[in-house]
Amino acid sequence: MTSPRLPRVYLPLRQLQDRIATGLITAGGIGVLLAILAIGVFLAWETLPLLALGDTFALSKLSPLAWGTLKAAIAAMLFATPIALGAAIYSALFMSARLRSRLKPALELMEAVPGVVVGFIAGLVLAPWVERHLASTLLLIVWLPFSAILAGALWHLAAARLRRRLPHSWAGLWLIPWLVCMVAVALWLAPWLEHHLLGGDLRRLLDQQYGMDYATRNALIVGIAMGFAVIPSIYALAEDALADIPPTLMEGAQALGASRWQALWKVALPTAGPGIFSAVMIGAGRAVGETMIVLMASGNTALFSASPFEGLRSLSAAIAIELPEASPGGLTYHLLILAALSLFLFTFLVNTLAEVVRQRLRRRYHRLGGRP
Repeated sequence: MTSPRLPRVYLPLRQLQDRIATGLITAGGIGVLLAILAIGVFLAWETLPLLALGDTFALSKLSPLAWGTLKAAIAAMLFATPIALGAAIYSALFMSARLRSRLKPALELMEAVPGVVVGFIAGLVLAPWVERHLASTLLLIVWLPFSAILAGALWHLAAARLRRRLPHSWAGLWLIPWLVCMVAVALWLAPWLEHHLLGGDLRRLLDQQYGMDYATRNALIVGIAMGFAVIPSIYALAEDALADIPPTLMEGAQALGASRWQALWKVALPTAGPGIFSAVMIGAGRAVGETMIVLMASGNTALFSASPFEGLRSLSAAIAIELPEASPGGLTYHLLILAALSLFLFTFLVNTLAEVVRQRLRRRYHRLGGRP
């Protein structure tokens, strides 16, 4: 039995609608590309007068800002990357489907939190607390990863009956009380350690013995706050890359005798490597271009220092602060345009590289699935 055909009278109208829709989509895509190109051309054109100003030391004024941008991005990525990738690996490969369907959207919604809100909380709540409890903060940074490893070791050594009651697939829930207890232990232990081993005042010890000044708003605060903002971006992309791995690969590895841990390291991570790399690169681009968190939590001091306890100023924060007061055509104006051009090129290159890697990942999946 043949399917009924549409009347010929409607075919030209449908074709016209399809062509109009295709034309609008194509025009929109070309318009976006032209807008990006126009922004790049405008920034490059506005930086050309720097060559005629005769100030050979003008570019050196951007060095502390570039260093501050790099320092803030590195601090944020050191905080965000292990947490985001660990969460992505667990939710994609180990978490139960029921728990994953509830927690994954909640984690992805964190990306909707405005940067100004994160910066406000970091500058007015987190920074004063860390200043008063510096030893506790540093101990927590070291103690929490160790606590997670300790929980895994104790679970492995526990009786089989207890492990059945606390399965890997629900570790995201039964680990919460354990980590809360470990935080309480660290907060209780830190003042004792500071009093008996560090002379009662860690900040004074750092200043007197190592010459490290402590600023209330510093790179440590920026790293924690901006890392919190970057985690959802890295997590979402890395989790999608891991979840899209063909199940036959993991099942085949385990059928050949590999454990789930061996299958993770030898099969899952190499296969999803391009997607994970793309996620980390996009997260780095977000960290470099972030403005409000750095503006509100860094102290905005243009220092050329590697200390995590001193302030910084990034390129984006400098543009937000100084561009409204810069006179068009002046040295400051052109230097700020050069800073904007640097951020534009870095973000463009990072996103382009991430897209190239994502396309490579897609072709790999097509080959693994037997598709041309």
